[in-house]
Amino acid sequence: MGSRMGAVGVEDGKLTAAGVLSSISSFMVVQNKYTPHSAASVECLTSLQQKIGLVPLSCGRFSTMADTSPRTDTSTDVDTDDKDQMLEQGQLAVVAASDSSDRSKDKTLDQKTLRRLAQNREAARKSRLRKKAYVQQLESSRLKLTQLEQELQKARQQGIFISSSGDQTHAMSGNGALAFDVEYARWLEEHNRQINELRTAVNAHASENDLRVIVDGIMAHYDEKFKLKGVAAKADVFHILSGMWKTPAERCFLWLGGFRSSELLKLLASQLEPLTEQQVMGICNLQQSSQQAEDALSQGMEALQQSLAETLAGSLGPSGSSGNVANYMGQMAMAMGKLGTLENFLRQADNLRQQTLQQMHRILTTRQSARALLAINDYFSRLRALSSLWLARPRE
Repeated sequence: MGSRMGAVGVEDGKLTAAGVLSSISSFMVVQNKYTPHSAASVECLTSLQQKIGLVPLSCGRFSTMADTSPRTDTSTDVDTDDKDQMLEQGQLAVVAASDSSDRSKDKTLDQKTLRRLAQNREAARKSRLRKKAYVQQLESSRLKLTQLEQELQKARQQGIFISSSGDQTHAMSGNGALAFDVEYARWLEEHNRQINELRTAVNAHASENDLRVIVDGIMAHYDEKFKLKGVAAKADVFHILSGMWKTPAERCFLWLGGFRSSELLKLLASQLEPLTEQQVMGICNLQQSSQQAEDALSQGMEALQQSLAETLAGSLGPSGSSGNVANYMGQMAMAMGKLGTLENFLRQADNLRQQTLQQMHRILTTRQSARALLAINDYFSRLRALSSLWLARPRE
């Protein structure tokens, strides 16, 4: 059988396609009839397939390789395109799978980022709302203050004062507490400005003339405060005596609506050293005279309180008869008359304070007076600061 395949399909020592094909066909017939065949036969068939470009297919059929036959160019191109398309589709599938994985990761990160951004936006929105509410509150307070100032100015022009409740008006003799509080706040603001100017001049070692102008201005400003208190005392003497226009810590040291002159001089004596012997004697004498005047006024106030208590106690008794009613009204009229002397006590106390400041200014030099005014201001500023700290303390 091998010799037949060797003889068929040879032409001038070369293989021809027709001969090879006939040989393969004969071999296929033989192969179909005889299942067992020798290794030599299989080897020969394989060699022939390789030489002519045949590729074994299933069911004993063969196909020529695309690159050896010019007649199969079109089919070869199509197969090549199909392979390229399949390769591209495979690559696209891999890329798509990778992109899908990346998108899944990006989606997870994007969700976290979106949640964080949403939280940030919500926090920013709440912050804007709080800021808006705070600004509205400030604007409302400013409008109320402006309205209050306009009402106060209108009241001054008409010769009346606006009551703190705002529901009724009174004459100047009826209610001046609100007006005094507003005027005192303005006075204190201007006083702080003058003190800052004085402190700057002292630290800069200004000349005596420059210091004298500033010191004289502050002394004149103190005179304005005493005038304001005198007008307010006629409207509401209890408001001035009780010190409701002062801070709580200042009210602790209040005496007849103000500071004790003798205590203030004790404070200044240690702050103004060195002093000449004549200055020391002058301050000591001023302190003694102030102490005596304060004692006299304090005794007068005690006597007034005792007399007022006795007058009110005398009206106690069974009520109902016309005689008792008349007696009651008489006792109340006497008590009202005694209360009228409170304004006189307050005026004398303010006169003492004013004269003490003026006498101190005469005893001291201009530069010493400047230091004294700064020390007085620092003392009362610390009292006001102490009040603020006390009111802001944590409460259990």
